[in-house]
This record gives sequence, structure tokens and C-alpha cells, in this order.
Amino acid sequence: MELYIDGKKIVAEAEESLLDLAKRLDLIKGRLSTDPIVAKIAGRVFTLNYIPVRKKDQTPDRKSIRTAMAASGGVINLIKYTDPIGRDAYTRTAQFIIFLALKRLWPDAQGSMNCTIGQGLYFKVTGAADFSAKRLEEEVKRITDENFPLYRRRMQTKDLIEYYKSIGQTDKAELLSYRKKERIDVYENNGFLDYFYGEMAPSTGFLRSWDIISAPEGFIFIYPDAKDPDRVSDYVGSPNFFSMSSESKRWCELMECETVSDLNRLVESGKIRELIRVNEALHEKKFSKIADMICERGAKAVMLAGPSSSGKTTSANRLATQLRVHGKSPILISLDDYYIDRDKIIPGPDGKIDLEHINTIDTELFGKQLSELLRGEEVELPSFDFKLGRRIYLGHKLRLKDNSVIIVEGIHGLNPILLPKELPSNLIFKMYVSPLLPLSLDYHNRIPTSYLRLLRRTVRDFETRGASVQRTLSMWDSVRRGEEKWIFPYQENADVIFNSSTLYELAVLKKHIFPLLTVIEASDECYDQVRAIVKILNYVHEADVDDEIPPTSIVREFIGGNSFYRK
Repeated sequence: MELYIDGKKIVAEAEESLLDLAKRLDLIKGRLSTDPIVAKIAGRVFTLNYIPVRKKDQTPDRKSIRTAMAASGGVINLIKYTDPIGRDAYTRTAQFIIFLALKRLWPDAQGSMNCTIGQGLYFKVTGAADFSAKRLEEEVKRITDENFPLYRRRMQTKDLIEYYKSIGQTDKAELLSYRKKERIDVYENNGFLDYFYGEMAPSTGFLRSWDIISAPEGFIFIYPDAKDPDRVSDYVGSPNFFSMSSESKRWCELMECETVSDLNRLVESGKIRELIRVNEALHEKKFSKIADMICERGAKAVMLAGPSSSGKTTSANRLATQLRVHGKSPILISLDDYYIDRDKIIPGPDGKIDLEHINTIDTELFGKQLSELLRGEEVELPSFDFKLGRRIYLGHKLRLKDNSVIIVEGIHGLNPILLPKELPSNLIFKMYVSPLLPLSLDYHNRIPTSYLRLLRRTVRDFETRGASVQRTLSMWDSVRRGEEKWIFPYQENADVIFNSSTLYELAVLKKHIFPLLTVIEASDECYDQVRAIVKILNYVHEADVDDEIPPTSIVREFIGGNSFYRK
């Protein structure tokens, strides 16, 4: 059969895998920067162990073509680490190898993947009194040197549930009890079974450019460098971020809602309503405490930043409410109003304007006006007309009072270029907002923060901006690249990190997003992204409890009914 792999024509023989074909085309060099990890065929992601032409399909009485091959016309695109899909597959491969290594060295230990910290993944280990990150690193290296293939095998879901019960992994057994399909694909090595909800590399030897370092109660797996995948990232600790993540995990334990199975039980029993009330009370307490910190410092300006769909606008308004309790007069300013006129922005090499770039903000004007305001001078604030694509002035003049506090909200809020060097540091308070969802599918499968933000954005864009799922998903990779460059590097500059996630919202968002996902067809470019979203949501019980969510909730910013948006 004739195939076109990255534009190169090749005839595939029966039982040749994509990896075999890539080797024949001399596309495997033993380097992470150049080697493919997975492949994309007709909009879907496949392992490189996928066989395009099977012998059983080529018998005289059965001349057939595999569905993916027929749909793609034989066109196959190889995905490398530099692609987000490739990085996800690399991460799943690392997870499998790490948990296998833990099982080999400490059979009775419980490992859990907790959170991303900079260019690393933090794992917590319990039940291993003699745990050593160095020993684990050596075992992971031994497994990658073995370079054994990572094949999936299909088994009955009920059999896998019994397997996990027999080895004491009740978190996985409980999760699978919510699975509707009778069968499931798993990866196996000498009796060790696991699965990470997506494709992995074709063999363990593809895990390259990594390191493992010790961390409190566990270890950190360090990723390859994003710009040069053939080397390990220079890991920089994030103590503030780590502290907030640890606090969020403790909150999960306190609320007895650590996994999706726990959340489902709360939905089934009706106790999710209590979870909503307590979670919202926690947020209010946090905003109150942050307002206390601002007033104790005597700050006159709050720089509030965070990635897309963090709930920055609601957070700014709720903080303003708490500052009013202190007798302050808060003033909300959006960095969006300091956008440079669209026709004055130089497009990138692809001809498109990157709206995530710091250079789209008139940082000089912002810094000048902020300095003038803090000196007690009057300034006329700009407004940005998004329809016209340019800055306008509407006579909005401002002079601070003695009790005034400016709250500046925008994705670049923590970028030091915004603040003139002569400003006294005590006048500025920095706040980072992000939904650091501590809820996991099970202890081996965390739900990434980016996943929750994507759900939020998809629902909000459809409900309030009329944007289709396809449009939101098509922009997501660009949004993520901008965040990694312009937002995440500055999160540790914050005086406080506020976790804007709620433990209950996955069950609420499912009701709003599932009808939007069902209209996506296999021919849509975003189909594989939708499948990845659905894989997780399929395990989540839907909760019809919108009436319990207060109008000031951050969740309301995305599902509608937020009182701060009412005019």
C-alpha cells in the first residue's frame, strides 16, 4: 500500500508498523529533537506501533483497508516533542515508566502525580520508608535502556477493576466502575498494568533528556528543554507555586474529594451542594485575607495577572469588594485598554498578530500613567475599542484619593517591564490567579490545570461570545505558547498566588459543554482534541446545581449569571 509519511512516499508491507516505516525512511536518529513520538492520521493520534496494513486484511477473500488509512488516503503526519501532542505522549510515557519503576523497587508504596512545577512534574510517594530519588532515577534509566516496546492490549473493564482491587489500588478500581464501555486498552509489563488516557511513545527508549531530583515527600521529574529537547531543562524551583499546590491538595483531603470518584459520590448523594457552599466560602475567606495583606502593606496598586480563563475579572471584583470592607475605594483598570492600535502592530513571520505578546501593550504609557497616579496627579485613562481595533479617549479622568487602591487586571500584570524602576516597591502588591485544580482522575492521572481552563474558555466563548468549539480549540495552542512565554515565567514574582479552581466545577461544566461536543464530527480538525476532553468527562457525573452557585462565584464568569457583568 502506498503511504505518504510527512510527504515522503513509501510502500508499506503487511505487518510493518509506523515505526518500521519511519526507520526505513531514515527518520529515526536517536534524538528527541528530530524523532517522532506519535503520528496523526485523519485528525486522530496513533502510536507508532500502529500497523497500516495487516496480513489478515490482505487475504484473497478479504481485501480491505484500515479505517484510518481509508479516511486519510494514506497520508500520515509524524508528531515530535516540539508539538503539544508530542509532549503529552512523552509525559504519559514517563508516567508509565516511573510508576513501573516504583512498583519494581517499592511494591507496597503508593505514588501519585500531583502537579506541574515549572519544567517538572511533582510526584508524592507514601509507604516507602527507604525511598530514594537517586535509586528511582537509576531504575528509570534501567527501564529506558531495556527499550522494550509499549504495546496496548484490550481487556474487559470488569477484569481490570478486579485486578486493581487485588493490588489495593482502589482509586483506579472505583474510577473504572464509572466507565460505560465494557472494554479498555492498557499497557503491560511483566504483570504491571496501567493506562494514561492517550497514546504513548512506541518504546521505553524514547524517554530521553530527563532527570529526577528529590523533593519534599517525593520527587520531581524534569522535562526536556522546550527550545532544545536534546538537553534537560534548567530546573528553577517555584516555592510559592509548590506551597499553593500542596495547600490545595490538603484541602482536597479535608473535603474528602481527592479524585473524580469522590466527586461522583458527592453528586450522587446530593452533598455536592454543601461542597459548593464550603468551596465558595473558602474563596471568600482567601479574598478577605489578601485584602488584609494589601492594607497592611499600604499598597496603592494591585497588579493582578493569570493565564486565560483563570477568573481574573471576577477575582478583581471580589477583591475590590473586600477592600471596600476596609474602607478603601478600589478602582479597576484593565491592561486591555493599553493595547496598541492594531494597524501599528508588526505581524509575526506567519503574517498574524500575536495578541499574547507583551509588545502589543503600550507599556510606556501604562508605566507613565501609573507613576503619575501614585504621585497624586490626574490622568485621562484610555479605552480600547475592539471593533475599531484602536485606542480611544472618552474623557475618563482619574485622580487617586487617600483611600484609593488601583486593581490592574491583565495577563501581563506581573511582567516587570510594566513598572517603572523608581516606583517604591511597597506601593505595589502582586497577585497571580490560576485554577490549580487538585482533583485527579486517580492517583496516577492528574487533571491538568490547562484542561480545566480549556473547558471554562470553551463554555464561556460559546455562551457569551458566540464562538464555536472549533474556533476556541483552534486558538488554544497559540494561547498556551503565549502563556509559557509571557505569563508563567513571572508567576513566582507574585506576593500571593490565588487558586481560582473549585472542586465541584467539572460536574457543573459537563452539563454546559457536553451538548457542544456532540456536534463535532470526525472530519473536524479539532476532533482529536474533543476526544481528549471527552475521555475525562466520560468519568464525571453531571450535576444540575447551577441554582446553588452564587452570582459572585468565579464559575459564574464562565457559565453565565455573574453579577459583576450586569450593567
